[in-house]
Order: sequence, then structure tokens, then C-alpha cells
Amino acid sequence: MLAGHLPNARYLLADKGYDADHWRDWLVGLNIQPVIPNRSNRKAPHAFDAKRYKNRNVIERMFGRLKDFRRIATRYDKKAENFLAALCLAALVCFWI
Repeated sequence: MLAGHLPNARYLLADKGYDADHWRDWLVGLNIQPVIPNRSNRKAPHAFDAKRYKNRNVIERMFGRLKDFRRIATRYDKKAENFLAALCLAALVCFWI
């Protein structure tokens, strides 16, 4: 499971697609507060920090800008080290200009 490699964090910001009781329980077990809005069909809604959730768009925009680089979006590199180097270079170009 990819989520098993989450770094230490206090909050996890996610969209409605991650609104599941088992996912929330797993995060709480790791002492991570889920900031996930409720799906429209949820019968027992959970409280979430709407102000903190609004900051999620900053992360989404960052990924969008990085995907402007074709090499990053399609992951041409076979080795993880080369991909990380390309990602760092793209981030430097994106946010320096």
C-alpha cells in the first residue's frame, strides 16, 4: 500500500474521493487528522476543517504546473534518481521564474 509510506504529518488534505470510513480510521490510527470533505450521499457526515481544506488548491496548482513539463507528466525516465533530478529541475524553473 502506497499510503503506508506517508511521512509524519499532522493533517492529510484530500478530496471527496477519499471519503471512506476505513481510510479515516486508518489515518486517525496514525495520529493524522483527515481534512476530507464529505460526499453528498454520506448519511453521517464528519466534521472537517474547511479553512484548511481551501489550501489544498495550492498543492493542486503546483502539480498542474509541474505537469506542463512533458518529461514529468509522462515520466520518460526509467530510474527514480533521474526522475527526481528532472522533477527538481522542473520545480526550480517553475518557481524561480
